Parts: sequence; C-alpha cells; structure tokens
Amino acid sequence: MFGAEPAATRDESIAHFRAKLAFETDASDVYAELSAGTASFVLLDTRGDAAWEQGRAAGAIHLPTARITSDAEALFPAGTNIVVYCWSPGCNGSTKAALALALLGYPVREMIGGFEYWAREGYPVQTDTGTATRAVDELVGPVGAPGAEVSGTRCDC
Repeated sequence: MFGAEPAATRDESIAHFRAKLAFETDASDVYAELSAGTASFVLLDTRGDAAWEQGRAAGAIHLPTARITSDAEALFPAGTNIVVYCWSPGCNGSTKAALALALLGYPVREMIGGFEYWAREGYPVQTDTGTATRAVDELVGPVGAPGAEVSGTRCDC
C-alpha cells in the first residue's frame, strides 16, 4: 500500500509534518492574515519583472530571486519573517528564493501553489492598473462555500 519502504512511525510522521508546516503555508492562510491585518510577515513575489507586471498577489513586494543576495538586506530588516512565492506548484523558484533568504538569516516560508493558486482561489490580483478578484476555480476550492470569507479558508481545513 505504501510502496517498498516501510511506513513511517508515529513519531517520524509527527516530526515530518510539523517540520513541513514550519516551512510552508498556503494562499488561504496568507490571505486570511493579510486581510485581517494580523500578518507578521512580508509577502514576497520572487518572479521576474514581466511576471510581476502581468499580475501579483495584492500586497506583495517584488524581489526576483536573482536579486535577493544583493538587495534583500537593504529592503528587509534582520529577522523579518518572509513568505515567498513564484508561479505555480510546477516551479521551484520559490524554493530557490527561500534558500537564498535563509542563507542571509531570514525566517522564511514558501506559499505552496504559488501565484497560480492565489489567483485560482479567487484572492485579489494586483497589476499596475488596479486590483481585481477573479472567480474561484472550482477545481481548487468550493465555489460560494458558506462562511468561506468569514473563516479565511475556502476548504474548511
């Protein structure tokens, strides 16, 4: 059922998933904190300039991965909590950005799903001409789920 490797023990499973949650967050949790005004982090778009101009998570700051080593310390005080994102789950750009920030000493998490899931889950997308909210893609979240906006989540998880 689990393949050739034996299943992890209870303690191994707890350690793994606890560690995973220390390094990852999702669009739902990020949006909930940003919209409530309780965010204790900076949301960082690590994509290139053309991607940023095409659209980004509302409230994000732009610093492409290639410029993190040279520019991060001028933008963010030491100890700033940073949540990074790139295009999508198929892109490891946010992982590279998170590593670069961690090497500089910043506490950092990746927003799993990236900008793709931010937009597909119906959170505000900002461009230089304004902000728009797109319809929720029914493949990534319940459309019109009761209480979805109140709880800050779309899947009740």
